[in-house]
Amino acid sequence: MPTSPPRRSKDRQEAIALVAAELFCARGFHNVAIEDIAQAVGITGPAIYRHFPTKQAVLAAAVRELGSRFAECVHAGAREAVPSDRLPAALRALVRYALDRRTVARLYQWEGRCLDAGQRAELAVPFDAAVRMLRQLLLDLRPGLGEQDAALLVSAALSAIASPSTHRASLSRSKAERTILDCVTTVIAVHPPAPPPRRTSSGRRRPDRLDLLPRRERLLAEAIRLFHERGYHQVSISDIGQAAGINASSVYTHFASKAELLAAAYYRATSRVEHTTAAALADASTPAQALSRLIDAYVEITFDQADLAAVYVSESENLAPADLRRLRAAQRRHVDTWIGLVAESRPGEGPAELRFRTHAALNIVTDLARAAGPSVTEARTAALLRPMLGLPDRTERSAAPA
Repeated sequence: MPTSPPRRSKDRQEAIALVAAELFCARGFHNVAIEDIAQAVGITGPAIYRHFPTKQAVLAAAVRELGSRFAECVHAGAREAVPSDRLPAALRALVRYALDRRTVARLYQWEGRCLDAGQRAELAVPFDAAVRMLRQLLLDLRPGLGEQDAALLVSAALSAIASPSTHRASLSRSKAERTILDCVTTVIAVHPPAPPPRRTSSGRRRPDRLDLLPRRERLLAEAIRLFHERGYHQVSISDIGQAAGINASSVYTHFASKAELLAAAYYRATSRVEHTTAAALADASTPAQALSRLIDAYVEITFDQADLAAVYVSESENLAPADLRRLRAAQRRHVDTWIGLVAESRPGEGPAELRFRTHAALNIVTDLARAAGPSVTEARTAALLRPMLGLPDRTERSAAPA
């Protein structure tokens, strides 16, 4: 029996999934229709259903493809003959693949909410196994490292690798590869401070008594939490009002629409970052001191407002165009502040490379704050950023391997 038709069908499925993933990342999953995918692929809507029963199945296929290729990169590196070459080879392959798939790699930040529990569990298997392999390769290379340290460093390295998918800055392929790989190599060589003996909280500092907040603040706090947990499109005004203990009709006294609530969350995040940045830099006497203070302050506010940070990176496609333009301009100003300081610490690097490096650092903070695993603390996260951005490593070296 000939095998070419199934192969052509598989190729078409992969092509559809890749195009769909690009659309999902550009517009958001709920803002893309099957007809949009079909038009981008160059086929009819009904033809999509010959390959996938639902749009959710298309997303699952895209995530499966990313996870499969991710695992292939890691396994290829692990097959290197020389043990010390295995982790570097795997990381190089991952950097190249992430740049090849820059338009879709951002799926990792939000796709889970759009899949059911069974799909998430199935799709996590190859990815989690590959991450465990990366940790073991790092432990083989640095035998004095603890397991929690290895988990932290690998998580940060993967965040740096995926970071080009979170911004639009341009850089030649060779320079982008070199810059991101340097970030990753620097991160996995860090000696982070010891983790706390016991993790007693997730790192998210939400008020114990939201009912003591003014109604508008209560609504905004619950909207941010629900947007993070479920995604913007899965939350209604009624859900937000109920969570805040406020009648749904009364919500409109404070916010005209759900879209206005989302915009308010973004403006709140932007305002807090601006004030935190100004306070951190106010009394600094040198660029290096200013950058060090900015790192500490940004890590602290991101961990303190982890839900808000997660919404900020995952829901921008649902903002009104005018709000999106204003917020992107504010984000560029913030990134430019970092770049100006990093340039002082890394004088030999060009502006485009500095921008890629800065975005990698910011993405590490956001991802680690969202993860909030037992190996993640503010101090340990800040320690990863300093050498990557050209500052001396402040951590104690007494426990470092010889």
